[in-house]
Amino acid sequence: MKKFISPVYNVIAVPIEKMEANDYNPNHVAKREMDLLYQSIKADGYTMPIVAFYDKERDKYVIVDGFHRYTILLTKKDIYERENGMLPVSVIEKDISDRMASTIRHNRARGKHEVELQASLVSMLKLGWDELKIMKELGMTLEEVQRLIGLKGIHSEIKGVPYSVERQIIEVEEDIKPWEEQQ
Repeated sequence: MKKFISPVYNVIAVPIEKMEANDYNPNHVAKREMDLLYQSIKADGYTMPIVAFYDKERDKYVIVDGFHRYTILLTKKDIYERENGMLPVSVIEKDISDRMASTIRHNRARGKHEVELQASLVSMLKLGWDELKIMKELGMTLEEVQRLIGLKGIHSEIKGVPYSVERQIIEVEEDIKPWEEQQ
């Protein structure tokens, strides 16, 4: 079995021209926080790599996490010049639904997630994920998942199967302990 090595140990420098935003990121940052991010990068440099998926067919790196750090390089001439137009990138190899989950996990771990998360969850359902998998992968409760996807049976519409809240609660064991209690 191949030993897993965390992607952060293989950070590469990627020209910004080879980078592109994903089309599902639910995270938005206010101007004040973007100004602070700019100041941080200006003072400290890039201290965390952008997380991206490499699309071989198009020779592009699709951002999974780090869109706002990318935006700073893209929009701030002083940073672009200092960094020679390059971004530190940690590459992950995952399919689209797993990349979406990674983006959401990164955002939620920082305490940032928006209403647009709903669209990502619906996309995950359309790609074959069920509420149980979404809950486990994103650290959400059944109530959170159902509230964000609309609760009104959207799961049934997507999957074409009878919807049962009771079945999901039993399968998921709704009372999952918070992370701190599991340590």
